[in-house]
Amino acid sequence: MKNRYLLWLNWPVGAFRLNAASLAVFKSFVTGEVKVVRGVRAFLRELPTATHAIVWEFKKEWFPRAKRLRVLATPGAGRELLPSDAEMPQGVVRVNGAFHGTIMSETVLAFMFAHARGLYAAYDWQRAAARGETSVKGVDPLWPRAAMSPYCSCVAGTTAVILGYGKIGKTIGAKLGALGVSVVGFGRANIAGLKPALRTADWLIVVLPGDTGTDNLVDASVLRALKRTAVVINVGRGNAIDEEALAKALKAHKLAAAYLDVFKREPLTPDAPLAADLPGLVRLPHASALAPSYLPLFFKELAASGALH
Repeated sequence: MKNRYLLWLNWPVGAFRLNAASLAVFKSFVTGEVKVVRGVRAFLRELPTATHAIVWEFKKEWFPRAKRLRVLATPGAGRELLPSDAEMPQGVVRVNGAFHGTIMSETVLAFMFAHARGLYAAYDWQRAAARGETSVKGVDPLWPRAAMSPYCSCVAGTTAVILGYGKIGKTIGAKLGALGVSVVGFGRANIAGLKPALRTADWLIVVLPGDTGTDNLVDASVLRALKRTAVVINVGRGNAIDEEALAKALKAHKLAAAYLDVFKREPLTPDAPLAADLPGLVRLPHASALAPSYLPLFFKELAASGALH
Protein backbone atom coordinates (compact mmCIF):
# COMPACT_ATOMS: atom_id res chain seq x y z
CA MET A 1 0.00 0.00 0.00
CA LYS A 2 1.11 3.56 -0.68
CA ASN A 3 2.39 5.85 2.01
CA ARG A 4 -0.07 8.32 3.47
CA TYR A 5 1.42 11.46 4.98
CA LEU A 6 -0.59 13.25 7.67
CA LEU A 7 0.58 16.80 8.39
CA TRP A 8 -0.68 18.71 11.42
CA LEU A 9 1.51 21.78 11.68
CA ASN A 10 -0.96 24.49 12.60
CA TRP A 11 1.08 26.67 14.97
CA PRO A 12 0.32 30.24 16.13
CA VAL A 13 3.80 31.41 15.11
CA GLY A 14 3.77 32.08 11.39
CA ALA A 15 7.26 30.72 10.69
CA PHE A 16 6.30 27.42 12.30
CA ARG A 17 2.94 27.08 10.52
CA LEU A 18 2.51 25.09 7.32
CA ASN A 19 1.69 27.29 4.33
CA ALA A 20 1.31 26.72 0.62
CA ALA A 21 4.98 27.30 -0.16
CA SER A 22 6.31 24.91 2.48
CA LEU A 23 3.65 22.32 1.59
CA ALA A 24 4.86 22.44 -2.02
CA VAL A 25 8.37 21.70 -0.81
CA PHE A 26 7.10 18.71 1.16
CA LYS A 27 5.13 17.34 -1.78
CA SER A 28 8.20 17.53 -3.98
CA PHE A 29 9.81 14.82 -1.83
CA VAL A 30 6.95 12.29 -1.67
CA THR A 31 4.78 10.31 -4.04
CA GLY A 32 2.01 9.09 -1.72
CA GLU A 33 -1.13 10.86 -0.55
CA VAL A 34 -0.63 14.00 1.56
CA LYS A 35 -3.35 15.01 4.01
CA VAL A 36 -3.17 18.35 5.84
CA VAL A 37 -5.31 18.91 8.95
CA ARG A 38 -5.73 21.99 11.14
CA GLY A 39 -6.99 20.61 14.44
CA VAL A 40 -6.77 17.68 16.84
CA ARG A 41 -10.16 16.20 15.92
CA ALA A 42 -9.32 16.03 12.24
CA PHE A 43 -5.88 14.65 13.06
CA LEU A 44 -7.27 11.83 15.18
CA ARG A 45 -9.87 11.04 12.53
CA GLU A 46 -7.18 10.64 9.86
CA LEU A 47 -4.55 8.98 12.05
CA PRO A 48 -5.65 5.31 11.58
CA THR A 49 -4.69 5.37 7.89
CA ALA A 50 -1.47 7.42 8.17
CA THR A 51 1.93 5.83 7.62
CA HIS A 52 3.75 9.09 8.48
CA ALA A 53 2.57 11.71 10.98
CA ILE A 54 4.36 15.07 10.98
CA VAL A 55 3.23 17.13 13.93
CA TRP A 56 4.18 19.63 16.59
CA GLU A 57 2.95 17.39 19.37
CA PHE A 58 1.70 13.86 19.87
CA LYS A 59 0.25 12.15 22.95
CA LYS A 60 1.10 8.53 23.71
CA GLU A 61 -2.61 7.83 24.23
CA TRP A 62 -3.10 8.26 20.49
CA PHE A 63 -0.91 5.31 19.49
CA PRO A 64 -3.76 2.72 19.54
CA ARG A 65 -5.40 4.70 16.73
CA ALA A 66 -2.22 4.75 14.67
CA LYS A 67 -2.51 1.27 13.18
CA ARG A 68 -0.35 1.93 10.09
CA LEU A 69 2.06 4.46 11.55
CA ARG A 70 5.75 3.93 10.80
CA VAL A 71 7.23 7.41 11.27
CA LEU A 72 6.34 10.05 13.85
CA ALA A 73 8.20 13.30 13.22
CA THR A 74 8.29 16.82 14.62
CA PRO A 75 10.23 19.85 13.40
CA GLY A 76 11.09 20.74 17.00
CA ALA A 77 14.41 19.80 18.57
CA GLY A 78 12.82 19.49 22.02
CA ARG A 79 12.43 15.89 23.16
CA GLU A 80 9.34 16.81 25.15
CA LEU A 81 7.22 17.30 22.02
CA LEU A 82 6.79 13.57 21.31
CA PRO A 83 6.47 10.48 23.51
CA SER A 84 9.80 9.18 24.77
CA ASP A 85 11.71 6.45 22.97
CA ALA A 86 10.55 3.99 25.65
CA GLU A 87 6.91 4.89 24.88
CA MET A 88 7.19 4.40 21.13
CA PRO A 89 5.42 1.28 19.80
CA GLN A 90 7.51 -1.32 18.05
CA GLY A 91 7.96 -0.46 14.41
CA VAL A 92 7.42 3.30 14.83
CA VAL A 93 10.42 5.57 14.30
CA ARG A 94 10.61 8.86 16.14
CA VAL A 95 12.25 11.83 14.39
CA ASN A 96 13.13 15.23 15.84
CA GLY A 97 14.34 18.09 13.69
CA ALA A 98 18.08 18.72 13.79
CA PHE A 99 18.37 21.45 11.14
CA HIS A 100 17.97 24.42 13.49
CA GLY A 101 21.63 25.36 13.63
CA THR A 102 21.44 26.79 10.12
CA ILE A 103 19.06 29.50 11.36
CA MET A 104 20.07 29.78 15.02
CA SER A 105 23.72 30.33 14.16
CA GLU A 106 22.72 33.54 12.41
CA THR A 107 20.94 34.73 15.58
CA VAL A 108 24.09 34.01 17.60
CA LEU A 109 26.21 35.88 15.04
CA ALA A 110 23.77 38.81 15.12
CA PHE A 111 24.14 39.04 18.90
CA MET A 112 27.92 38.87 18.68
CA PHE A 113 28.38 41.43 15.92
CA ALA A 114 25.85 43.86 17.41
CA HIS A 115 27.72 43.67 20.71
CA ALA A 116 31.24 43.82 19.30
CA ARG A 117 30.55 46.68 16.90
CA GLY A 118 28.78 48.89 19.45
CA LEU A 119 25.30 48.77 17.92
CA TYR A 120 23.53 48.43 21.28
CA ALA A 121 25.44 51.37 22.76
CA ALA A 122 24.72 53.50 19.70
CA TYR A 123 21.02 52.66 19.91
CA ASP A 124 20.91 53.61 23.59
CA TRP A 125 22.33 57.04 22.73
CA GLN A 126 19.88 57.34 19.84
CA ARG A 127 16.97 56.74 22.21
CA ALA A 128 18.39 59.30 24.63
CA ALA A 129 18.56 61.87 21.83
CA ALA A 130 14.98 61.06 20.85
CA ARG A 131 13.93 61.80 24.43
CA GLY A 132 15.48 65.24 24.08
CA GLU A 133 18.49 64.63 26.30
CA THR A 134 21.41 66.86 25.32
CA SER A 135 24.06 65.12 27.43
CA VAL A 136 24.45 61.57 28.78
CA LYS A 137 27.42 61.32 31.15
CA GLY A 138 29.08 64.16 29.27
CA VAL A 139 28.37 62.67 25.84
CA ASP A 140 26.30 64.31 23.12
CA PRO A 141 23.81 61.48 22.39
CA LEU A 142 23.08 62.88 18.93
CA TRP A 143 26.73 62.43 17.84
CA PRO A 144 28.59 60.18 20.35
CA ARG A 145 31.49 59.37 18.06
CA ALA A 146 34.29 60.03 20.55
CA ALA A 147 32.55 57.87 23.16
CA MET A 148 32.12 54.86 20.86
CA SER A 149 35.68 53.50 21.02
CA PRO A 150 35.29 51.39 24.20
CA TYR A 151 32.23 49.75 22.70
CA CYS A 152 33.83 48.69 19.43
CA SER A 153 35.95 45.58 18.95
CA CYS A 154 36.29 42.70 16.47
CA VAL A 155 34.66 39.29 16.58
CA ALA A 156 37.59 37.76 14.72
CA GLY A 157 40.33 36.75 17.14
CA THR A 158 37.98 36.16 20.08
CA THR A 159 37.33 32.86 21.87
CA ALA A 160 33.94 31.21 22.18
CA VAL A 161 33.04 28.36 24.52
CA ILE A 162 30.01 26.45 23.26
CA LEU A 163 28.25 24.52 26.00
CA GLY A 164 26.17 21.85 24.29
CA TYR A 165 28.18 20.66 21.32
CA GLY A 166 25.60 18.63 19.43
CA LYS A 167 24.39 19.28 15.89
CA ILE A 168 23.25 22.84 16.59
CA GLY A 169 26.33 23.71 18.64
CA LYS A 170 28.67 22.35 15.98
CA THR A 171 26.88 24.30 13.24
CA ILE A 172 27.33 27.48 15.27
CA GLY A 173 30.96 26.56 15.90
CA ALA A 174 31.64 26.02 12.20
CA LYS A 175 30.36 29.48 11.29
CA LEU A 176 32.32 31.10 14.09
CA GLY A 177 35.48 29.27 13.07
CA ALA A 178 35.09 30.53 9.51
CA LEU A 179 35.02 34.07 10.91
CA GLY A 180 38.28 33.66 12.82
CA VAL A 181 36.81 32.83 16.24
CA SER A 182 38.56 30.16 18.32
CA VAL A 183 35.90 27.64 19.35
CA VAL A 184 35.97 25.19 22.25
CA GLY A 185 32.99 22.83 22.47
CA PHE A 186 31.79 21.05 25.60
CA GLY A 187 29.47 18.09 26.03
CA ARG A 188 29.12 15.31 28.57
CA ALA A 189 32.47 13.74 27.71
CA ASN A 190 34.63 16.79 28.50
CA ILE A 191 32.45 18.90 30.82
CA ALA A 192 35.09 18.67 33.57
CA GLY A 193 37.26 21.09 31.61
CA LEU A 194 34.59 23.79 31.32
CA LYS A 195 35.60 26.19 34.09
CA PRO A 196 39.30 26.37 33.15
CA ALA A 197 38.28 27.13 29.55
CA LEU A 198 35.94 29.90 30.66
CA ARG A 199 38.79 31.96 32.11
CA THR A 200 39.91 33.00 28.62
CA ALA A 201 36.49 32.93 26.92
CA ASP A 202 34.99 36.06 25.40
CA TRP A 203 31.68 34.32 24.71
CA LEU A 204 29.81 31.55 26.51
CA ILE A 205 27.25 30.20 24.07
CA VAL A 206 24.73 27.83 25.66
CA VAL A 207 22.94 25.37 23.38
CA LEU A 208 21.87 22.74 25.92
CA PRO A 209 18.69 20.64 25.70
CA GLY A 210 16.18 20.78 28.51
CA ASP A 211 15.67 17.14 29.36
CA THR A 212 19.07 15.66 30.16
CA GLY A 213 19.97 16.89 33.64
CA THR A 214 21.00 20.38 32.56
CA ASP A 215 19.09 22.36 35.24
CA ASN A 216 21.17 25.34 36.47
CA LEU A 217 24.32 23.96 34.87
CA VAL A 218 25.36 27.57 34.29
CA ASP A 219 25.32 28.59 37.95
CA ALA A 220 27.03 31.29 39.99
CA SER A 221 30.34 29.39 40.02
CA VAL A 222 30.35 29.08 36.23
CA LEU A 223 29.55 32.77 35.82
CA ARG A 224 32.35 33.70 38.25
CA ALA A 225 34.82 31.84 36.04
CA LEU A 226 34.13 34.28 33.19
CA LYS A 227 35.92 37.56 32.62
CA ARG A 228 34.06 40.81 33.31
CA THR A 229 34.22 41.50 29.58
CA ALA A 230 32.63 38.15 28.68
CA VAL A 231 29.17 37.72 27.16
CA VAL A 232 26.64 34.95 27.80
CA ILE A 233 24.38 33.83 24.95
CA ASN A 234 21.65 31.24 25.45
CA VAL A 235 19.74 29.77 22.50
CA GLY A 236 19.20 26.30 23.98
CA ARG A 237 16.73 25.91 26.85
CA GLY A 238 16.13 28.29 29.72
CA ASN A 239 16.49 25.69 32.48
CA ALA A 240 20.27 25.55 31.92
CA ILE A 241 20.95 28.96 33.50
CA ASP A 242 20.51 29.98 37.13
CA GLU A 243 18.52 33.11 36.37
CA GLU A 244 18.96 34.73 39.77
CA ALA A 245 22.73 34.25 39.59
CA LEU A 246 22.86 35.73 36.09
CA ALA A 247 20.71 38.70 37.10
CA LYS A 248 23.03 39.41 40.04
CA ALA A 249 26.13 39.16 37.85
CA LEU A 250 24.71 41.63 35.32
CA LYS A 251 23.54 44.04 38.01
CA ALA A 252 27.00 44.01 39.59
CA HIS A 253 28.67 44.43 36.15
CA LYS A 254 30.50 41.12 36.58
CA LEU A 255 29.65 40.36 32.93
CA ALA A 256 29.57 42.61 29.89
CA ALA A 257 26.22 41.38 28.57
CA ALA A 258 23.75 38.54 28.25
CA TYR A 259 21.77 37.81 25.09
CA LEU A 260 18.98 35.38 25.87
CA ASP A 261 16.41 33.69 23.67
CA VAL A 262 15.02 31.27 26.28
CA PHE A 263 13.93 31.34 29.91
CA LYS A 264 12.94 28.95 32.69
CA ARG A 265 9.29 29.97 32.46
CA GLU A 266 7.84 30.92 29.11
CA PRO A 267 6.18 33.26 28.35
CA LEU A 268 8.34 35.48 30.53
CA THR A 269 6.48 36.97 33.49
CA PRO A 270 7.13 40.32 35.22
CA ASP A 271 8.31 38.62 38.42
CA ALA A 272 11.06 36.62 36.64
CA PRO A 273 14.65 37.58 37.59
CA LEU A 274 15.50 38.33 33.96
CA ALA A 275 12.38 40.37 33.25
CA ALA A 276 14.06 43.44 34.77
CA ASP A 277 15.87 46.04 32.67
CA LEU A 278 19.33 44.85 33.66
CA PRO A 279 22.63 46.28 32.39
CA GLY A 280 23.70 44.51 29.20
CA LEU A 281 20.61 42.30 28.98
CA VAL A 282 18.90 41.75 25.61
CA ARG A 283 15.99 39.31 25.31
CA LEU A 284 14.30 37.46 22.47
CA PRO A 285 10.96 35.65 22.98
CA HIS A 286 12.23 32.13 22.07
CA ALA A 287 12.65 33.29 18.49
CA SER A 288 16.20 32.37 17.48
CA ALA A 289 15.01 29.88 14.84
CA LEU A 290 12.25 31.98 13.25
CA ALA A 291 12.61 32.14 9.46
CA PRO A 292 10.49 31.43 6.37
CA SER A 293 12.86 28.54 5.61
CA TYR A 294 12.09 26.74 8.91
CA LEU A 295 9.70 24.06 7.62
CA PRO A 296 11.32 23.71 4.17
CA LEU A 297 14.65 22.99 5.90
CA PHE A 298 12.96 20.37 8.05
CA PHE A 299 11.31 18.70 5.07
CA LYS A 300 14.61 18.60 3.19
CA GLU A 301 16.26 17.04 6.24
CA LEU A 302 13.50 14.42 6.47
CA ALA A 303 13.90 13.55 2.82
CA ALA A 304 17.68 13.28 3.08
CA SER A 305 17.39 10.96 6.10
CA GLY A 306 15.16 8.52 4.25
CA ALA A 307 12.35 8.96 6.79
CA LEU A 308 9.83 9.81 4.08
CA HIS A 309 10.20 6.47 2.27
